[in-house]
Amino acid sequence: MPPLRTALLQSSGRPGRTAGNLRVLDDAARRAAEAGASLLVCPEMFLTGYAIGDGIERLAESADGPGAGAVAETAARHGVAVLYGYPERDGERVYNSARLIGAGGEPLANYRKTHLYGPFERERFAAGERPVVQAEVGGVRVGVLICYDVEFPEIVRAHALAGTDLLLVPTAQMRPFEFVAESVVPVRAFESQMYIAYVNRTGPEGDFDFVGLTCLAGPDGTAHARAGRGEELLVCDVDPALLAASREANPYLHDRRPGLYDALA
Repeated sequence: MPPLRTALLQSSGRPGRTAGNLRVLDDAARRAAEAGASLLVCPEMFLTGYAIGDGIERLAESADGPGAGAVAETAARHGVAVLYGYPERDGERVYNSARLIGAGGEPLANYRKTHLYGPFERERFAAGERPVVQAEVGGVRVGVLICYDVEFPEIVRAHALAGTDLLLVPTAQMRPFEFVAESVVPVRAFESQMYIAYVNRTGPEGDFDFVGLTCLAGPDGTAHARAGRGEELLVCDVDPALLAASREANPYLHDRRPGLYDALA
């Protein structure tokens, strides 16, 4: 199976301006396609912006709302699957969600963030209850988490046991937690034997200063590609052959003893 070329968009877009963010996403999809990518991953809450206060409630939409329709048109026009973050309205609740749309514009997956970070998120969002959401892109089984989720080894391991090859993690990682992008994410990829695409916002927004440092971490525990602090479209390959060889060499999943871990539940 050939590598899955993946584009990672490090950008905060146009906070509070959905139309502007859709234009940024469309341009990124065009550039990703020109670079031979089959998948574009955007940051957490990219459709609307993250630190936009009451704008979250005002701009939230259903999973199949107008934003999803616009992204589907972009994906089909450029022939690139797209994962983007957005505030999802479902009745009276709003979720911090990420939606994956296929290269033909078809919906593939929708994930609701299960671990909410700090009072900013807990005051605005309901927590999702489905830990493992997966789909297939280019023959690769992809899973989805959002930001703080990846800092919990249990949920990443749940993806590993479910067969996730590439974990997509749109994020809004702020100072002073650069070590998550630099150290924690590569460790998660190594200990659960998968690729992790960790895709961040960048620069000041509201009360936050997002650190960038988007990366594709491999099952060997290294960053195969790493962005800086500014806006960037990072293009990198997810190699199924390397993944298979790494899993053959690393026995973590085989050597587990689940009967000893009952206390974790």
